[in-house]
Amino acid sequence: MKEITAIIRSNKIQRTKDALVEAGYPAMMANEALGRGKQRGLQHEFCHDLPEPEGDDEDVQPQVSFIPKRLLTLIVEDECVDALVELIIEVNQTGNVGDGKIVVSPVTETVRVRTRETGKLALS
Repeated sequence: MKEITAIIRSNKIQRTKDALVEAGYPAMMANEALGRGKQRGLQHEFCHDLPEPEGDDEDVQPQVSFIPKRLLTLIVEDECVDALVELIIEVNQTGNVGDGKIVVSPVTETVRVRTRETGKLALS
């Protein structure tokens, strides 16, 4: 089993979810995320738990520029990974900086809490 984590543009989440459901993969988690990479342009000011600015200038606020993204996570069987990665790329690729990243990680076990089913049974 593998975990596919896709960081995609915010405006592409619905098309991506629709494509995954249509391909037979309705189980996923989607979260809002803020991050930064090589992308320039639209930025979101995010102030959270940063140290107070030094000096006498009280108007200065500590700020780090982040870009709003969506974080999509799926757990799938090994043989499905290549097709799903390709599908996510097809839906999200614009050819511009900021299209996102996909990370594939090994999963050693899954357990469905309700029934205690494990492995492939927990995924279906």
